Amino acid sequence: MSELFLARFQFASTTLFHFIFVPMSIGLVFIVALMQTLYVVKKKDIYKKMAKFWGHLFLLNFAVGVVTGILQEFQFGMNWSDYSRFVGDVFGAPLAIEALLAFFLESTFIGLWIFGWDRLPKKIHLLCIWLVSLGTIFSAFWILLANSFMQEPVGFAIKNGRAEMNDFGALVTNPQLWVEFPHVLFGALATGAFFIAGVSAYKMIKKQEITFFKKSFQIAMVLALISGLGVAFSGHDQAKHLMKSQPMKMAASEALWKDSGDPAAWTLFANIDTDKKENSAEINIPFALSYLAYSKFSGDVPGMLTLQKEYEAKYGPGDYIPPVKTTFWSFRIMVGAGMLMIFASMIGLYLSFRKKLETNKWFLRFMVGMITFPFIANSAGWIMTEIGRQPWTVFGMMTTAQSISPNVSYGMLLFSVISFTAMYLILAILLAYLFIREIKKGAHSEEDTDQKDETDLSTDPFDGGAYHGIS
Repeated sequence: MSELFLARFQFASTTLFHFIFVPMSIGLVFIVALMQTLYVVKKKDIYKKMAKFWGHLFLLNFAVGVVTGILQEFQFGMNWSDYSRFVGDVFGAPLAIEALLAFFLESTFIGLWIFGWDRLPKKIHLLCIWLVSLGTIFSAFWILLANSFMQEPVGFAIKNGRAEMNDFGALVTNPQLWVEFPHVLFGALATGAFFIAGVSAYKMIKKQEITFFKKSFQIAMVLALISGLGVAFSGHDQAKHLMKSQPMKMAASEALWKDSGDPAAWTLFANIDTDKKENSAEINIPFALSYLAYSKFSGDVPGMLTLQKEYEAKYGPGDYIPPVKTTFWSFRIMVGAGMLMIFASMIGLYLSFRKKLETNKWFLRFMVGMITFPFIANSAGWIMTEIGRQPWTVFGMMTTAQSISPNVSYGMLLFSVISFTAMYLILAILLAYLFIREIKKGAHSEEDTDQKDETDLSTDPFDGGAYHGIS
């Protein structure tokens, strides 16, 4: 194994592990804010219990996500210093905004939301959780702005061998950002919705707090269907944009070696031979690739061999074909998982409408397993996005081999890979334990806490009752 391989392996592992928590936080806090809105509007305590119960799980997830993000930043600076020097003047502003605006917005109003129950006016307290949700969305926006520059560089000039930002507006209006951002947001909402649905299904199987978890399940299924369809349509927009910005990635995701011809068929399955640069045992769906690429049932899609010649003429000698099998299959895993999520949400809404949900144990067990599918789809999507861009780190500007730190040794990389893996394993075990404990306690624990707070003397110095007790 080379230093480049270890650096890429560590980047992949830290990023994928961190991205388990990011969409979960974005999706969960949005749904919690929606539940609390229903409580303020409808004045029913069940929605307050929902906001508190699912809010606790959000807080656990958010805390671990912050820790994994710090570790990711550390490996970024250690392993990719040449890349950091090249893009630092471009990434500096958006990442600073993300830290100073988005993260502080989240952290400030999370504190107010946690300690503001029954202290702040209901609408002000509700505003706090919506601002937390807005903060998570802002954070995703600025991070994706940086990633979009890697996919489609805009708003910069090369000075002294480095990219320097000369048009902030071009970064914010990057077409890649505006097809990537909604796709990630809808995926995050689906992640939160299927987590709530899966946990609710488990509690209904156990016949625990049926009314509470049935209502949670119904809310989650509505959002799951909306987000599933949103992911599909925004993903289609991304595919169309790929034809303009990164046609090689599009061709690799289809294992398309030669030009497709008009109309282009979408390959459902293929036995890919990367040595001979050909496929066998293909199962094709006529016209589908043309529609995916152009929103019409006609149109030719250029193959990798054609694009290789074009890239050699433009960028010089080199191998510009990405890892085809990984790009091809990660795309199909993402699409398959997404279609299954849409199908599951439709069945869930149908059973809820027909009042047959609690009696369909097979479906409830199926929904427990469906918790994992948004994570699979999210991870597969990012694998396709990043692997399909290879050999570039910044498309057309800097290769991955040029981006690695020159002074980090094999031993340093191996030690950090082992250390980070151990830390991530500890975090995963800790979070799983805390999640299981909270889920087993259920929503009744929130009711018990509320009753205890009403009878016990508060020691909060900001509480009027506590002040009189002290004086």
